[in-house]
Amino acid sequence: MSWQLSAGDLPDLARGATLLGTGGGGDPHIGRMLVERVLGGGTVTVLDPDDLDDDMFVIPTAQMGAPTVMIEKVPAGTEPTLALRTLEEHLGRTADATMPIECGGINSMIPLIVAAETGLPVVDADGMGRAFPELSMETFAVYGVHGSPLALAGERGEQVIIDTGTDNQQMEWLARGNAIRLGGVGHIAEYSMTGADVKRTAVPRTISMALAVGRAIREAREANRSPFEAIAATLSTTLYRHVRELFVGKITDVERRTTEGFARGRAVVSSSEPDETDDLEISFQNENLVARLRGNVLAIVPDLICVVDIESGEPITTEGLRYGQRVRVLGISTPDMMRTATALDAFGPVAFGLGEPFVPVESGG
Repeated sequence: MSWQLSAGDLPDLARGATLLGTGGGGDPHIGRMLVERVLGGGTVTVLDPDDLDDDMFVIPTAQMGAPTVMIEKVPAGTEPTLALRTLEEHLGRTADATMPIECGGINSMIPLIVAAETGLPVVDADGMGRAFPELSMETFAVYGVHGSPLALAGERGEQVIIDTGTDNQQMEWLARGNAIRLGGVGHIAEYSMTGADVKRTAVPRTISMALAVGRAIREAREANRSPFEAIAATLSTTLYRHVRELFVGKITDVERRTTEGFARGRAVVSSSEPDETDDLEISFQNENLVARLRGNVLAIVPDLICVVDIESGEPITTEGLRYGQRVRVLGISTPDMMRTATALDAFGPVAFGLGEPFVPVESGG
């Protein structure tokens, strides 16, 4: 069933998308302001993936680049629609809908900008079920949809078409290089597919899930209830049903660098408990990848590692991590379709050069 998303929903959606972005995906609050500017008092139609006609033509739209760049380089706002129109012209076919490539960060907002500008509906699904740093790390790719041709647009009207056939990793490499030369950020349209492809390859209902979990955090705070219990209760009825507290403490060290189009680094969290002397270390590449305590893995990709404020439950991105913040670190399980052997090859530990195997967060490793 389709539903209407209005400007009043955007703060809750941004909050939930920040959580599901597991530290990355870009700042959704900047994206929210861009959507508000073009949406005004209107609404965007959101389509349930099960309701798509099989021959419907869907073109996902997104932003790519290092999230740290967004702090100083706010997009013009015209780039995503330009990328869509560029790809439509190249393909000789117009889109019936757009869709996120990931449900976290600013990329939960980019398709809404396109929808508000063009009148297209947005499909309630995505290709990552969280945020990942590379364009090849998509459930679309895992289950047989190719990312090429890809259209990339810059803030000054630059347009690039990249077509690598079936090689999604080469597509990522070339697009990353172009984004770097555009100042670290580019906007893209890629993974064009049919409605039947969406139903077969996408993680379903992640926009509505982000909206629900963001709303649950806010409403719990307003009612003086635990936002962490609200997160767990909201996700318990979704494909992300397991939520586990990994650690509570204060951030005592952050190392962060922007290199090769990514924000890479680590954060150290020291325990709030007087008898706990070991620190939790979180490594990230745009998104949080692995959380280790005493050398043991507590959570690892593709499961979500989410850092949130210890009191408010407000999620914190990797570029927002600061010394002295008191935080709670949560591990959230990903859907089963993201844990198959083929999926783990694409965006599990081995894809990031991590030596540890994937262990589900609910196993309590």
